[in-house]
Amino acid sequence: MNISVIGTGYVGLVTGVGLANSGNEVLCMDVDEKKVAMLRLGKSPIYEAGLEDLIERNMREERLFFTTSMKEAVDFAEIIFIAVGTPQQEDNSADLSYVKKVAESIGEHIENYKVIVNKSTVPVGTIYIVKEIITQAVEKRGKKISFDIVSNPEFLREGAAVEDFLKPDRIIIGSESEKATRIMKRIYTPFLPSPEKLLIMDPLSSEMSKYAANCMLAVKISFMNEIANICEKTGADITKVKAGIGSDPRIGPYFINAGLGYGGSCFPKDVNALIHIAQDKNYEPAILKAADKVNQEQREVFFQKIRSFYHNDLKGKVFGIWGGAFKPETDDIREAPALNIIENLLDCKASVKIYDPKALERIKEIFGDKIEYQEENMYQAVKGTDALLIVTEWQEFHSPNFSKIKKLMKAPVIFDGRNIFSPLDMQEAGFKYFSIGRTSIC
Repeated sequence: MNISVIGTGYVGLVTGVGLANSGNEVLCMDVDEKKVAMLRLGKSPIYEAGLEDLIERNMREERLFFTTSMKEAVDFAEIIFIAVGTPQQEDNSADLSYVKKVAESIGEHIENYKVIVNKSTVPVGTIYIVKEIITQAVEKRGKKISFDIVSNPEFLREGAAVEDFLKPDRIIIGSESEKATRIMKRIYTPFLPSPEKLLIMDPLSSEMSKYAANCMLAVKISFMNEIANICEKTGADITKVKAGIGSDPRIGPYFINAGLGYGGSCFPKDVNALIHIAQDKNYEPAILKAADKVNQEQREVFFQKIRSFYHNDLKGKVFGIWGGAFKPETDDIREAPALNIIENLLDCKASVKIYDPKALERIKEIFGDKIEYQEENMYQAVKGTDALLIVTEWQEFHSPNFSKIKKLMKAPVIFDGRNIFSPLDMQEAGFKYFSIGRTSIC
């Protein structure tokens, strides 16, 4: 089938590439000319494992194309996916301006029946807003053109987005049209290991499912961080508590790691958006508000460990940071804990050296020459430092040469925001070690 995807961010690009990989001809459209030029060379503007290889392969097989023309994208496709951003506004609501603009543009160019698929994360009821905008744009042209709108939320994990798209654990389609539903089933059949993985529901429930999923996971993370803070007060070990509750099938082992809290482009934005949606309907979502509060405070809890160790005097201290991305296997730094920590250190007149395998260029865009970037390897980021801060749990950080680290540092001090090391191992290696929800080694 001929498919257009509007927007080439994480969701749009992975969706377009994934659909092309199953044999469809896909045209990805974006207004960013530099990004499109880069994509036409087979280069990905974002880091996702396996993504660039699939871009090159499907371009070579002449199934994947890129354009800056909305008219071309609309004319080309039988199905149009909307995958543009819905950033958080000052009042915490989702900004639908990009979605609305795309809808209007589709209405200005559509000439025959199409299925329009909203893959952007949007408030409940947006599907009808999009439908009305397209309808008005078509009527303004004095035409009558039939089309169907479908809600198809994404559930991609950054760092594993390609794998998640190609091997989904479920696909949700919110549709009121049998014809559109049939077309969507046809598109997604190659990705389904079994029919029950495809969930058909009404559009409003589909839109809510996306928010509910992200908010449930965010609540789990904040809950475990709160338990971790209580563990430190009582002498319990959060890693053992995690094992104790994670073995319960009603809870499960996922998203119960204590640490610096959630970040990225989805959880913070979606939690606040659902809070706004609820309050707009005169309902106070106490659990969601608490989850957001705990998440924001968790970064301060970690920074307070650093301040306390140095008796609130960080001036002139040099800190090495491992990890800038909000999670491993991505270069995304949106809402990343590292940003807050760096800002706090700079405010306290400390110096910062940072290493991240993929995110350094994005961090440079924010901090410029205010901090030092170590592009060679992670050990350069600890040379001459007073302490090492573990902020992102990249795999290469888990088994370093501790003897080498100790020799490079001014003092053997580690603040581990991701609990990747064992306190006993750190004690035997001669480090002062502080982590989350566990007894400190002083």
